[in-house]
Amino acid sequence: MPRYALKIEYDGAPFCGWQKQPELSTVQGALETALKKLEPACKNVQGAGRTDTGVHATGQVAHVDLGKTWETFRLGEALNYHLSQQRIAIIAVNPVPEGFHARFSALERRYTFRLLTRRAPLTFERGTLWQIKHPLDLGAMQEGAAYLIGHHDFTTFRSSVCQAQSPLKTLDELSIEQMAHSGGVETRFHIRARSFLHNQVRSFIGTLERVGAGNWQPEDVKTALEAKDRTACGPVCPPHGLYLSEVTYPEDPFAGRK
Repeated sequence: MPRYALKIEYDGAPFCGWQKQPELSTVQGALETALKKLEPACKNVQGAGRTDTGVHATGQVAHVDLGKTWETFRLGEALNYHLSQQRIAIIAVNPVPEGFHARFSALERRYTFRLLTRRAPLTFERGTLWQIKHPLDLGAMQEGAAYLIGHHDFTTFRSSVCQAQSPLKTLDELSIEQMAHSGGVETRFHIRARSFLHNQVRSFIGTLERVGAGNWQPEDVKTALEAKDRTACGPVCPPHGLYLSEVTYPEDPFAGRK
């Protein structure tokens, strides 16, 4: 059976996350419904990351096995036609070897979180970033973020319902930048690792926001990390500013098709 990799973007607001669940609207479920319009026996779309309720994606990757060989342009067009009533778009399609697995072949996942400081309410971008009204100290947040880089026990920064076997993870990047944005200042966080614990990124951002607001000192992030205690974490930020922005592999499954 030919296997295809799909690069997907979606607005997470209408969905109860990526993973298919009975009686709930999910991204994986919507994709499988669209694929079954093309091949009724199709099932088991595998995604690179199980994004939570309300989390967006600009670079999610999935793979699927189909019963016949499809011309990639036609497959992408057909899927987008059947997804036209959903906030999901297939932005690239490519055949991949049978050994390619969207989740297990991935080397790294990259997330972006967008936070806007602005007093005026949002209009066009409502639901696409986290809006606050107070300014944030970029330097203090960068200092706090530095304590999180590297290989650590991230018990403090994972959900109490996380199903990962171990809280040990390696965080490769947590960089922060600020830029002017339509009457306010956008703070953008870039987070990179091979894999993440449940709610890890949102726990990082909520904690660093407290540092930027002056409620925490940068050293408090180190103290929280070393506590290995969920109650030591700062607040978990809302999901709607978070994007799965890129998944990388030993070889780019979409080479020549971006």
